[in-house]
Amino acid sequence: MAKVKSKYVCQSCGYETAGYLGKCPECGSWGSFVEEVFGSKSAAGGNQEDLLPDKNPPKRLSEIKMDTEIRVSTGISEFDRVLGGGIVQGSLVLIAGDPGIGKSTILLQTSGELSRLGKKVLYISAEESSSQIKLRAERLGVKSDNLYIYPQTNFELIKKHILEMRPDLVIVDSIQAIYTSMIQSSAGSVSQIRECCNELMGVAKTNNISVIVIGHVTKEGNIAGPKVLEHMVDAVIQFEGDKYKTYRILRSIKNRFGNTSEVGIFEMGSKGLIEVINPSELFLKEYNQTQTPGSTIIVTNEGTRPLLVEIQALVGTTPYPAPRRVSNGVDLSRVLQILAVLEKRIGLNLSKQDVYVNVIGGIDVSEPAADLGIALAIITCVRDVVFDSHTAIVGEIGLSGEIRAVNHIDKRINEAQKLGFKKIIIPASNEVSEDIKGIEIIKIKKIVDAIFKAVSK
Repeated sequence: MAKVKSKYVCQSCGYETAGYLGKCPECGSWGSFVEEVFGSKSAAGGNQEDLLPDKNPPKRLSEIKMDTEIRVSTGISEFDRVLGGGIVQGSLVLIAGDPGIGKSTILLQTSGELSRLGKKVLYISAEESSSQIKLRAERLGVKSDNLYIYPQTNFELIKKHILEMRPDLVIVDSIQAIYTSMIQSSAGSVSQIRECCNELMGVAKTNNISVIVIGHVTKEGNIAGPKVLEHMVDAVIQFEGDKYKTYRILRSIKNRFGNTSEVGIFEMGSKGLIEVINPSELFLKEYNQTQTPGSTIIVTNEGTRPLLVEIQALVGTTPYPAPRRVSNGVDLSRVLQILAVLEKRIGLNLSKQDVYVNVIGGIDVSEPAADLGIALAIITCVRDVVFDSHTAIVGEIGLSGEIRAVNHIDKRINEAQKLGFKKIIIPASNEVSEDIKGIEIIKIKKIVDAIFKAVSK
């Protein structure tokens, strides 16, 4: 009989200790330790069959033959973009997002597209019954004989059916709801998530079966479970969106087979998620109708995709000793740095002014190329002038007030031209291709130079 042992594991970071602790010394969270029971056989690291001869010995790099179909298209171009061109055979992908954001919807749509193309898909639901999934499938218009639904939470049974069916794609909804009998703790614990994901990775790699797992997020927005979960998988996809908006953003955080920070844009409709082919047009839909002082258009870059988004700023006198600084969609520390540069380099006194900066549409802009657009939005609001609606902006602001170069400048200019902009303000240090024509390019070196450009009379 295997000896039973126990340990206490932090449910926030996975830190292990022999006794209960009130506060985790690793992540600092309180009351997060849960006792988990395991057998000595599992703790030893595996079964006796692991010592049998390896069926897949080491090979020379020149001896390895690649499959002709190393990637499989999902049938959804925006999803393929985020994955780097499609699902890599034998890969393990983690998709995480807030409850109700559309994780199950997009994967059920993906299952329908792949099964329609002749691929065998096994959809494992640990949270819904077969009839519930059938109801959603009918609403989404998913019909195929190659799509198999299996509501199950026991991992041993799940693994048995995967090895028997040998599907092209396995979807697990969700990883926090399944459990293995090798671990005595409840489903969703750190040990269960780590063990189940590790076993799924083994199944995917040894049998060349693609696996996509859905992961929950905590109230802070982080992926639930141990941090090692993100290191184990081949790709981590974050599903984002504003509950007050209809569009959703699929963002690549980690991808061993493609570009990171890639995004796909979808719009949630009554029949599922609809691809947004031109997201810039979506974000600028109401720009010309509501243009006021304090509004500018920047060209940000998400992965390999340039996006045009509207930046709005509101500046007003405050009756309080300490003025407020509020930002939505951009980093507050970046806004504070821009305000310091404006006060020091151009003499704009904002010490008694509240400043609010907002990115329209709810998208998050993290790159410093948005600095110049934010600064000009603040300046035009203070001076009560309207920025030229046919001019786009891109540029990073240095602490001395200089405008620094940004990457992918040609792609940004082409995107602005495609959407009908007549001018674009860029850093003087950026080299522009000679093939770009039909749009006036204004190069500036200092932030002072940008103030006098493209302002409506």
